[in-house]
Amino acid sequence: MTGAVPDTAMVLAAGLGSRLGDGPPKPLRQVGGKALIDRALDLLDEAGVARAVVNTHHRAEEIEAHLAARTRPQIRISREPERLETGGGVALARALLGGEPFFVLNSDLVWGPDGAEWLLRLAAGFDPRRMDALLLLYPTGRAVHYDGAGDFHLASDGRLCRRRDPERAAYLFTGAQILAPCLFDDPPAGAWRLTRAYDKAEGDGRLFGLVCEGIWLDAGTPVRLAHAEAMLASS
Repeated sequence: MTGAVPDTAMVLAAGLGSRLGDGPPKPLRQVGGKALIDRALDLLDEAGVARAVVNTHHRAEEIEAHLAARTRPQIRISREPERLETGGGVALARALLGGEPFFVLNSDLVWGPDGAEWLLRLAAGFDPRRMDALLLLYPTGRAVHYDGAGDFHLASDGRLCRRRDPERAAYLFTGAQILAPCLFDDPPAGAWRLTRAYDKAEGDGRLFGLVCEGIWLDAGTPVRLAHAEAMLASS
């Protein structure tokens, strides 16, 4: 499927969103007059993705009721009886995701007008002969309201190496990626993070990155949410 747009995506919407304080669950927070989760799903629809699996846990009924009105992409719900973190959530939904590589998106991402174009670039760059994971990255130095140490080192051939403390890395992960189903073969029980899958892919030389040069922000805190609102108003 080199260069093909995945038919299926997973949108991660099971987190607590505690950094945002009281109010609607994080996926239903409004930015630019639209819920964050609808922004993610609209980008997937624009990129040509037919099906989206959404995992829910915290305030699941509210999120599922909101999604019931959507017809594109086709929505399947993977409700988690307990918090499974990002990797455990994808593993639980594995049967719904099919046998081909799929997008995984965080539900709190805000993009500029070229957001769907970056998903298409991810799809164009994913080569299953060489890759089990292709992550969309952003330059650490350009990220607003971010004072972390970054996430990944990027080699000249596109391969990634995850940052280890106390290193600093030039790129952070945007929350958008394409993953191969084999990363979720024989998963551990319970909660685990996708970093475990990245480490597996990295160990096999099959973890790659693509640098996003467009407008991007995760809206997981009040100050980032406010900045996203202003960013959209000016774009």
